[in-house]
Amino acid sequence: MSVQLNISFAKSSSVAASLAIQLKLSGDLPASGLSEVDPQGVGARAAGIAKFSAKAMTVLDVIAPHGSDADRLTVIGLGKPDTLTVYDWLRAGGVAAANLKNAKKAVVFLDVPGLDVSAAQAADFALGMLLRSYAFDSYKTAKKDDDKPATVDVKIVMAGHAAAKKAFAATEAIASGVVLARDLVNLPPNVLGPVEFADKAKELKALGVEVEVLTEVEMKKLGMGALLGVAQGSVRPPRLVVMHWNGGKAKDKPVAFVGKGVVFDTGGISIKPGAGMEDMKGDMGGAAAVIGLMHTLAARKAKVNAVGILGLVENMPDGNAQRPGDIVTSMSGQTIEIINTDAEGRLVLADALFYTKERFKPRFMVNLATLTGAIVVALGNVHAGLFSNDETLAGQLTAAGETTSEKLWRMPLAKEYDKIIDSRFADMKNSGGRPAGSITAAQFLKRFVGDTPWAHLDIAATAMNSPQTEINTSWASGYGVRLLDELIRANYEG
Repeated sequence: MSVQLNISFAKSSSVAASLAIQLKLSGDLPASGLSEVDPQGVGARAAGIAKFSAKAMTVLDVIAPHGSDADRLTVIGLGKPDTLTVYDWLRAGGVAAANLKNAKKAVVFLDVPGLDVSAAQAADFALGMLLRSYAFDSYKTAKKDDDKPATVDVKIVMAGHAAAKKAFAATEAIASGVVLARDLVNLPPNVLGPVEFADKAKELKALGVEVEVLTEVEMKKLGMGALLGVAQGSVRPPRLVVMHWNGGKAKDKPVAFVGKGVVFDTGGISIKPGAGMEDMKGDMGGAAAVIGLMHTLAARKAKVNAVGILGLVENMPDGNAQRPGDIVTSMSGQTIEIINTDAEGRLVLADALFYTKERFKPRFMVNLATLTGAIVVALGNVHAGLFSNDETLAGQLTAAGETTSEKLWRMPLAKEYDKIIDSRFADMKNSGGRPAGSITAAQFLKRFVGDTPWAHLDIAATAMNSPQTEINTSWASGYGVRLLDELIRANYEG
């Protein structure tokens, strides 16, 4: 079951009847909180016997350490101090959370001998704990771990506890945004349709986010034939959600984020193979990242004006579904020949991007989408694909990805690829076939952004079914929330 962590910061704490967690650099330096936790050196003796050298993210666990008031002593290795990154502090927090086991109370000693641990590092450690404690088991009626405590009180002890507590307020907001994104991607498709997703967005009003929901009636008046064409095969009506967070100066143009929200994708008439189709409940991972980001920005009161747009549809193959060979007219007035109804996400984004550009005149637009299988072939699940018409924005996104370890790899855009999606019957076609499939999808989107600085993130391999890490063991990763929050924090606030 999911464990609720109540995290606090203090200058000191008793370890009586607690799990005591120490951190240690590799080498001869002692572990943190040594005299308070392990006055008789049981840990050092155990480390010698186990040949524990404190390599990064390794663990030494001692049950009922002699001479200590703690029930358990866990030492987490940090490796060498000159190699520690921001992401390593998250990883260490994740390892700590994974080792809570049946503890009801835990005390973490964060002042590591040989390191000057900052408030930001302490907050990242706590964020790692929160992210690792996530589990999606709402639909399991028989839980094997019902005997485990539902809540664990975690006290992080360090000299700079006051500053760490303040920094944690922001990272706690990030955790809540990531958890929201993970929950949405994990939810079954019979529970989360376009209308239900829009209702989730309305809940952000409690945080001060302004939320508008456009129905198919308003979208038809706007001429969103590309998005509506995808939705017409489903009995579930589409929605376009517009979220505003106004935390910056009134005169500042907003930054804008657009998410593909195909709540379930059968492929339509160009139906997908049956094997693995259940994973297509996660085809709204881009929209999940955007709503998670907007939650984070509002929860931490970010000093920026931001707009989040969700294009929410379901792609189904009923008698009213669009066909290969159909021609639809997008909001931009450009016509699109439908070659493959399974190339639907770009149709949703085409209208959503053009709407965002025309209405908000943003400083930049970033769209996120589980768009192509081709990006999985190209990059696996290590990097998401980055396409951009702006060098500055591309550089900022790449740097943010390196900081958060939600990594991006720059992919090309060129007029030679653009020719592949020219149509003999319309202005363009929605698929150029298998060669350069992720690139031609990006070239398609580029036709709807004009001169606005723009980036497209193809997150097909990173938003769902991604590898388990120290900070995530869930099928849904919440990819993109931390990345985009870092982009804003590093470049667009203040």
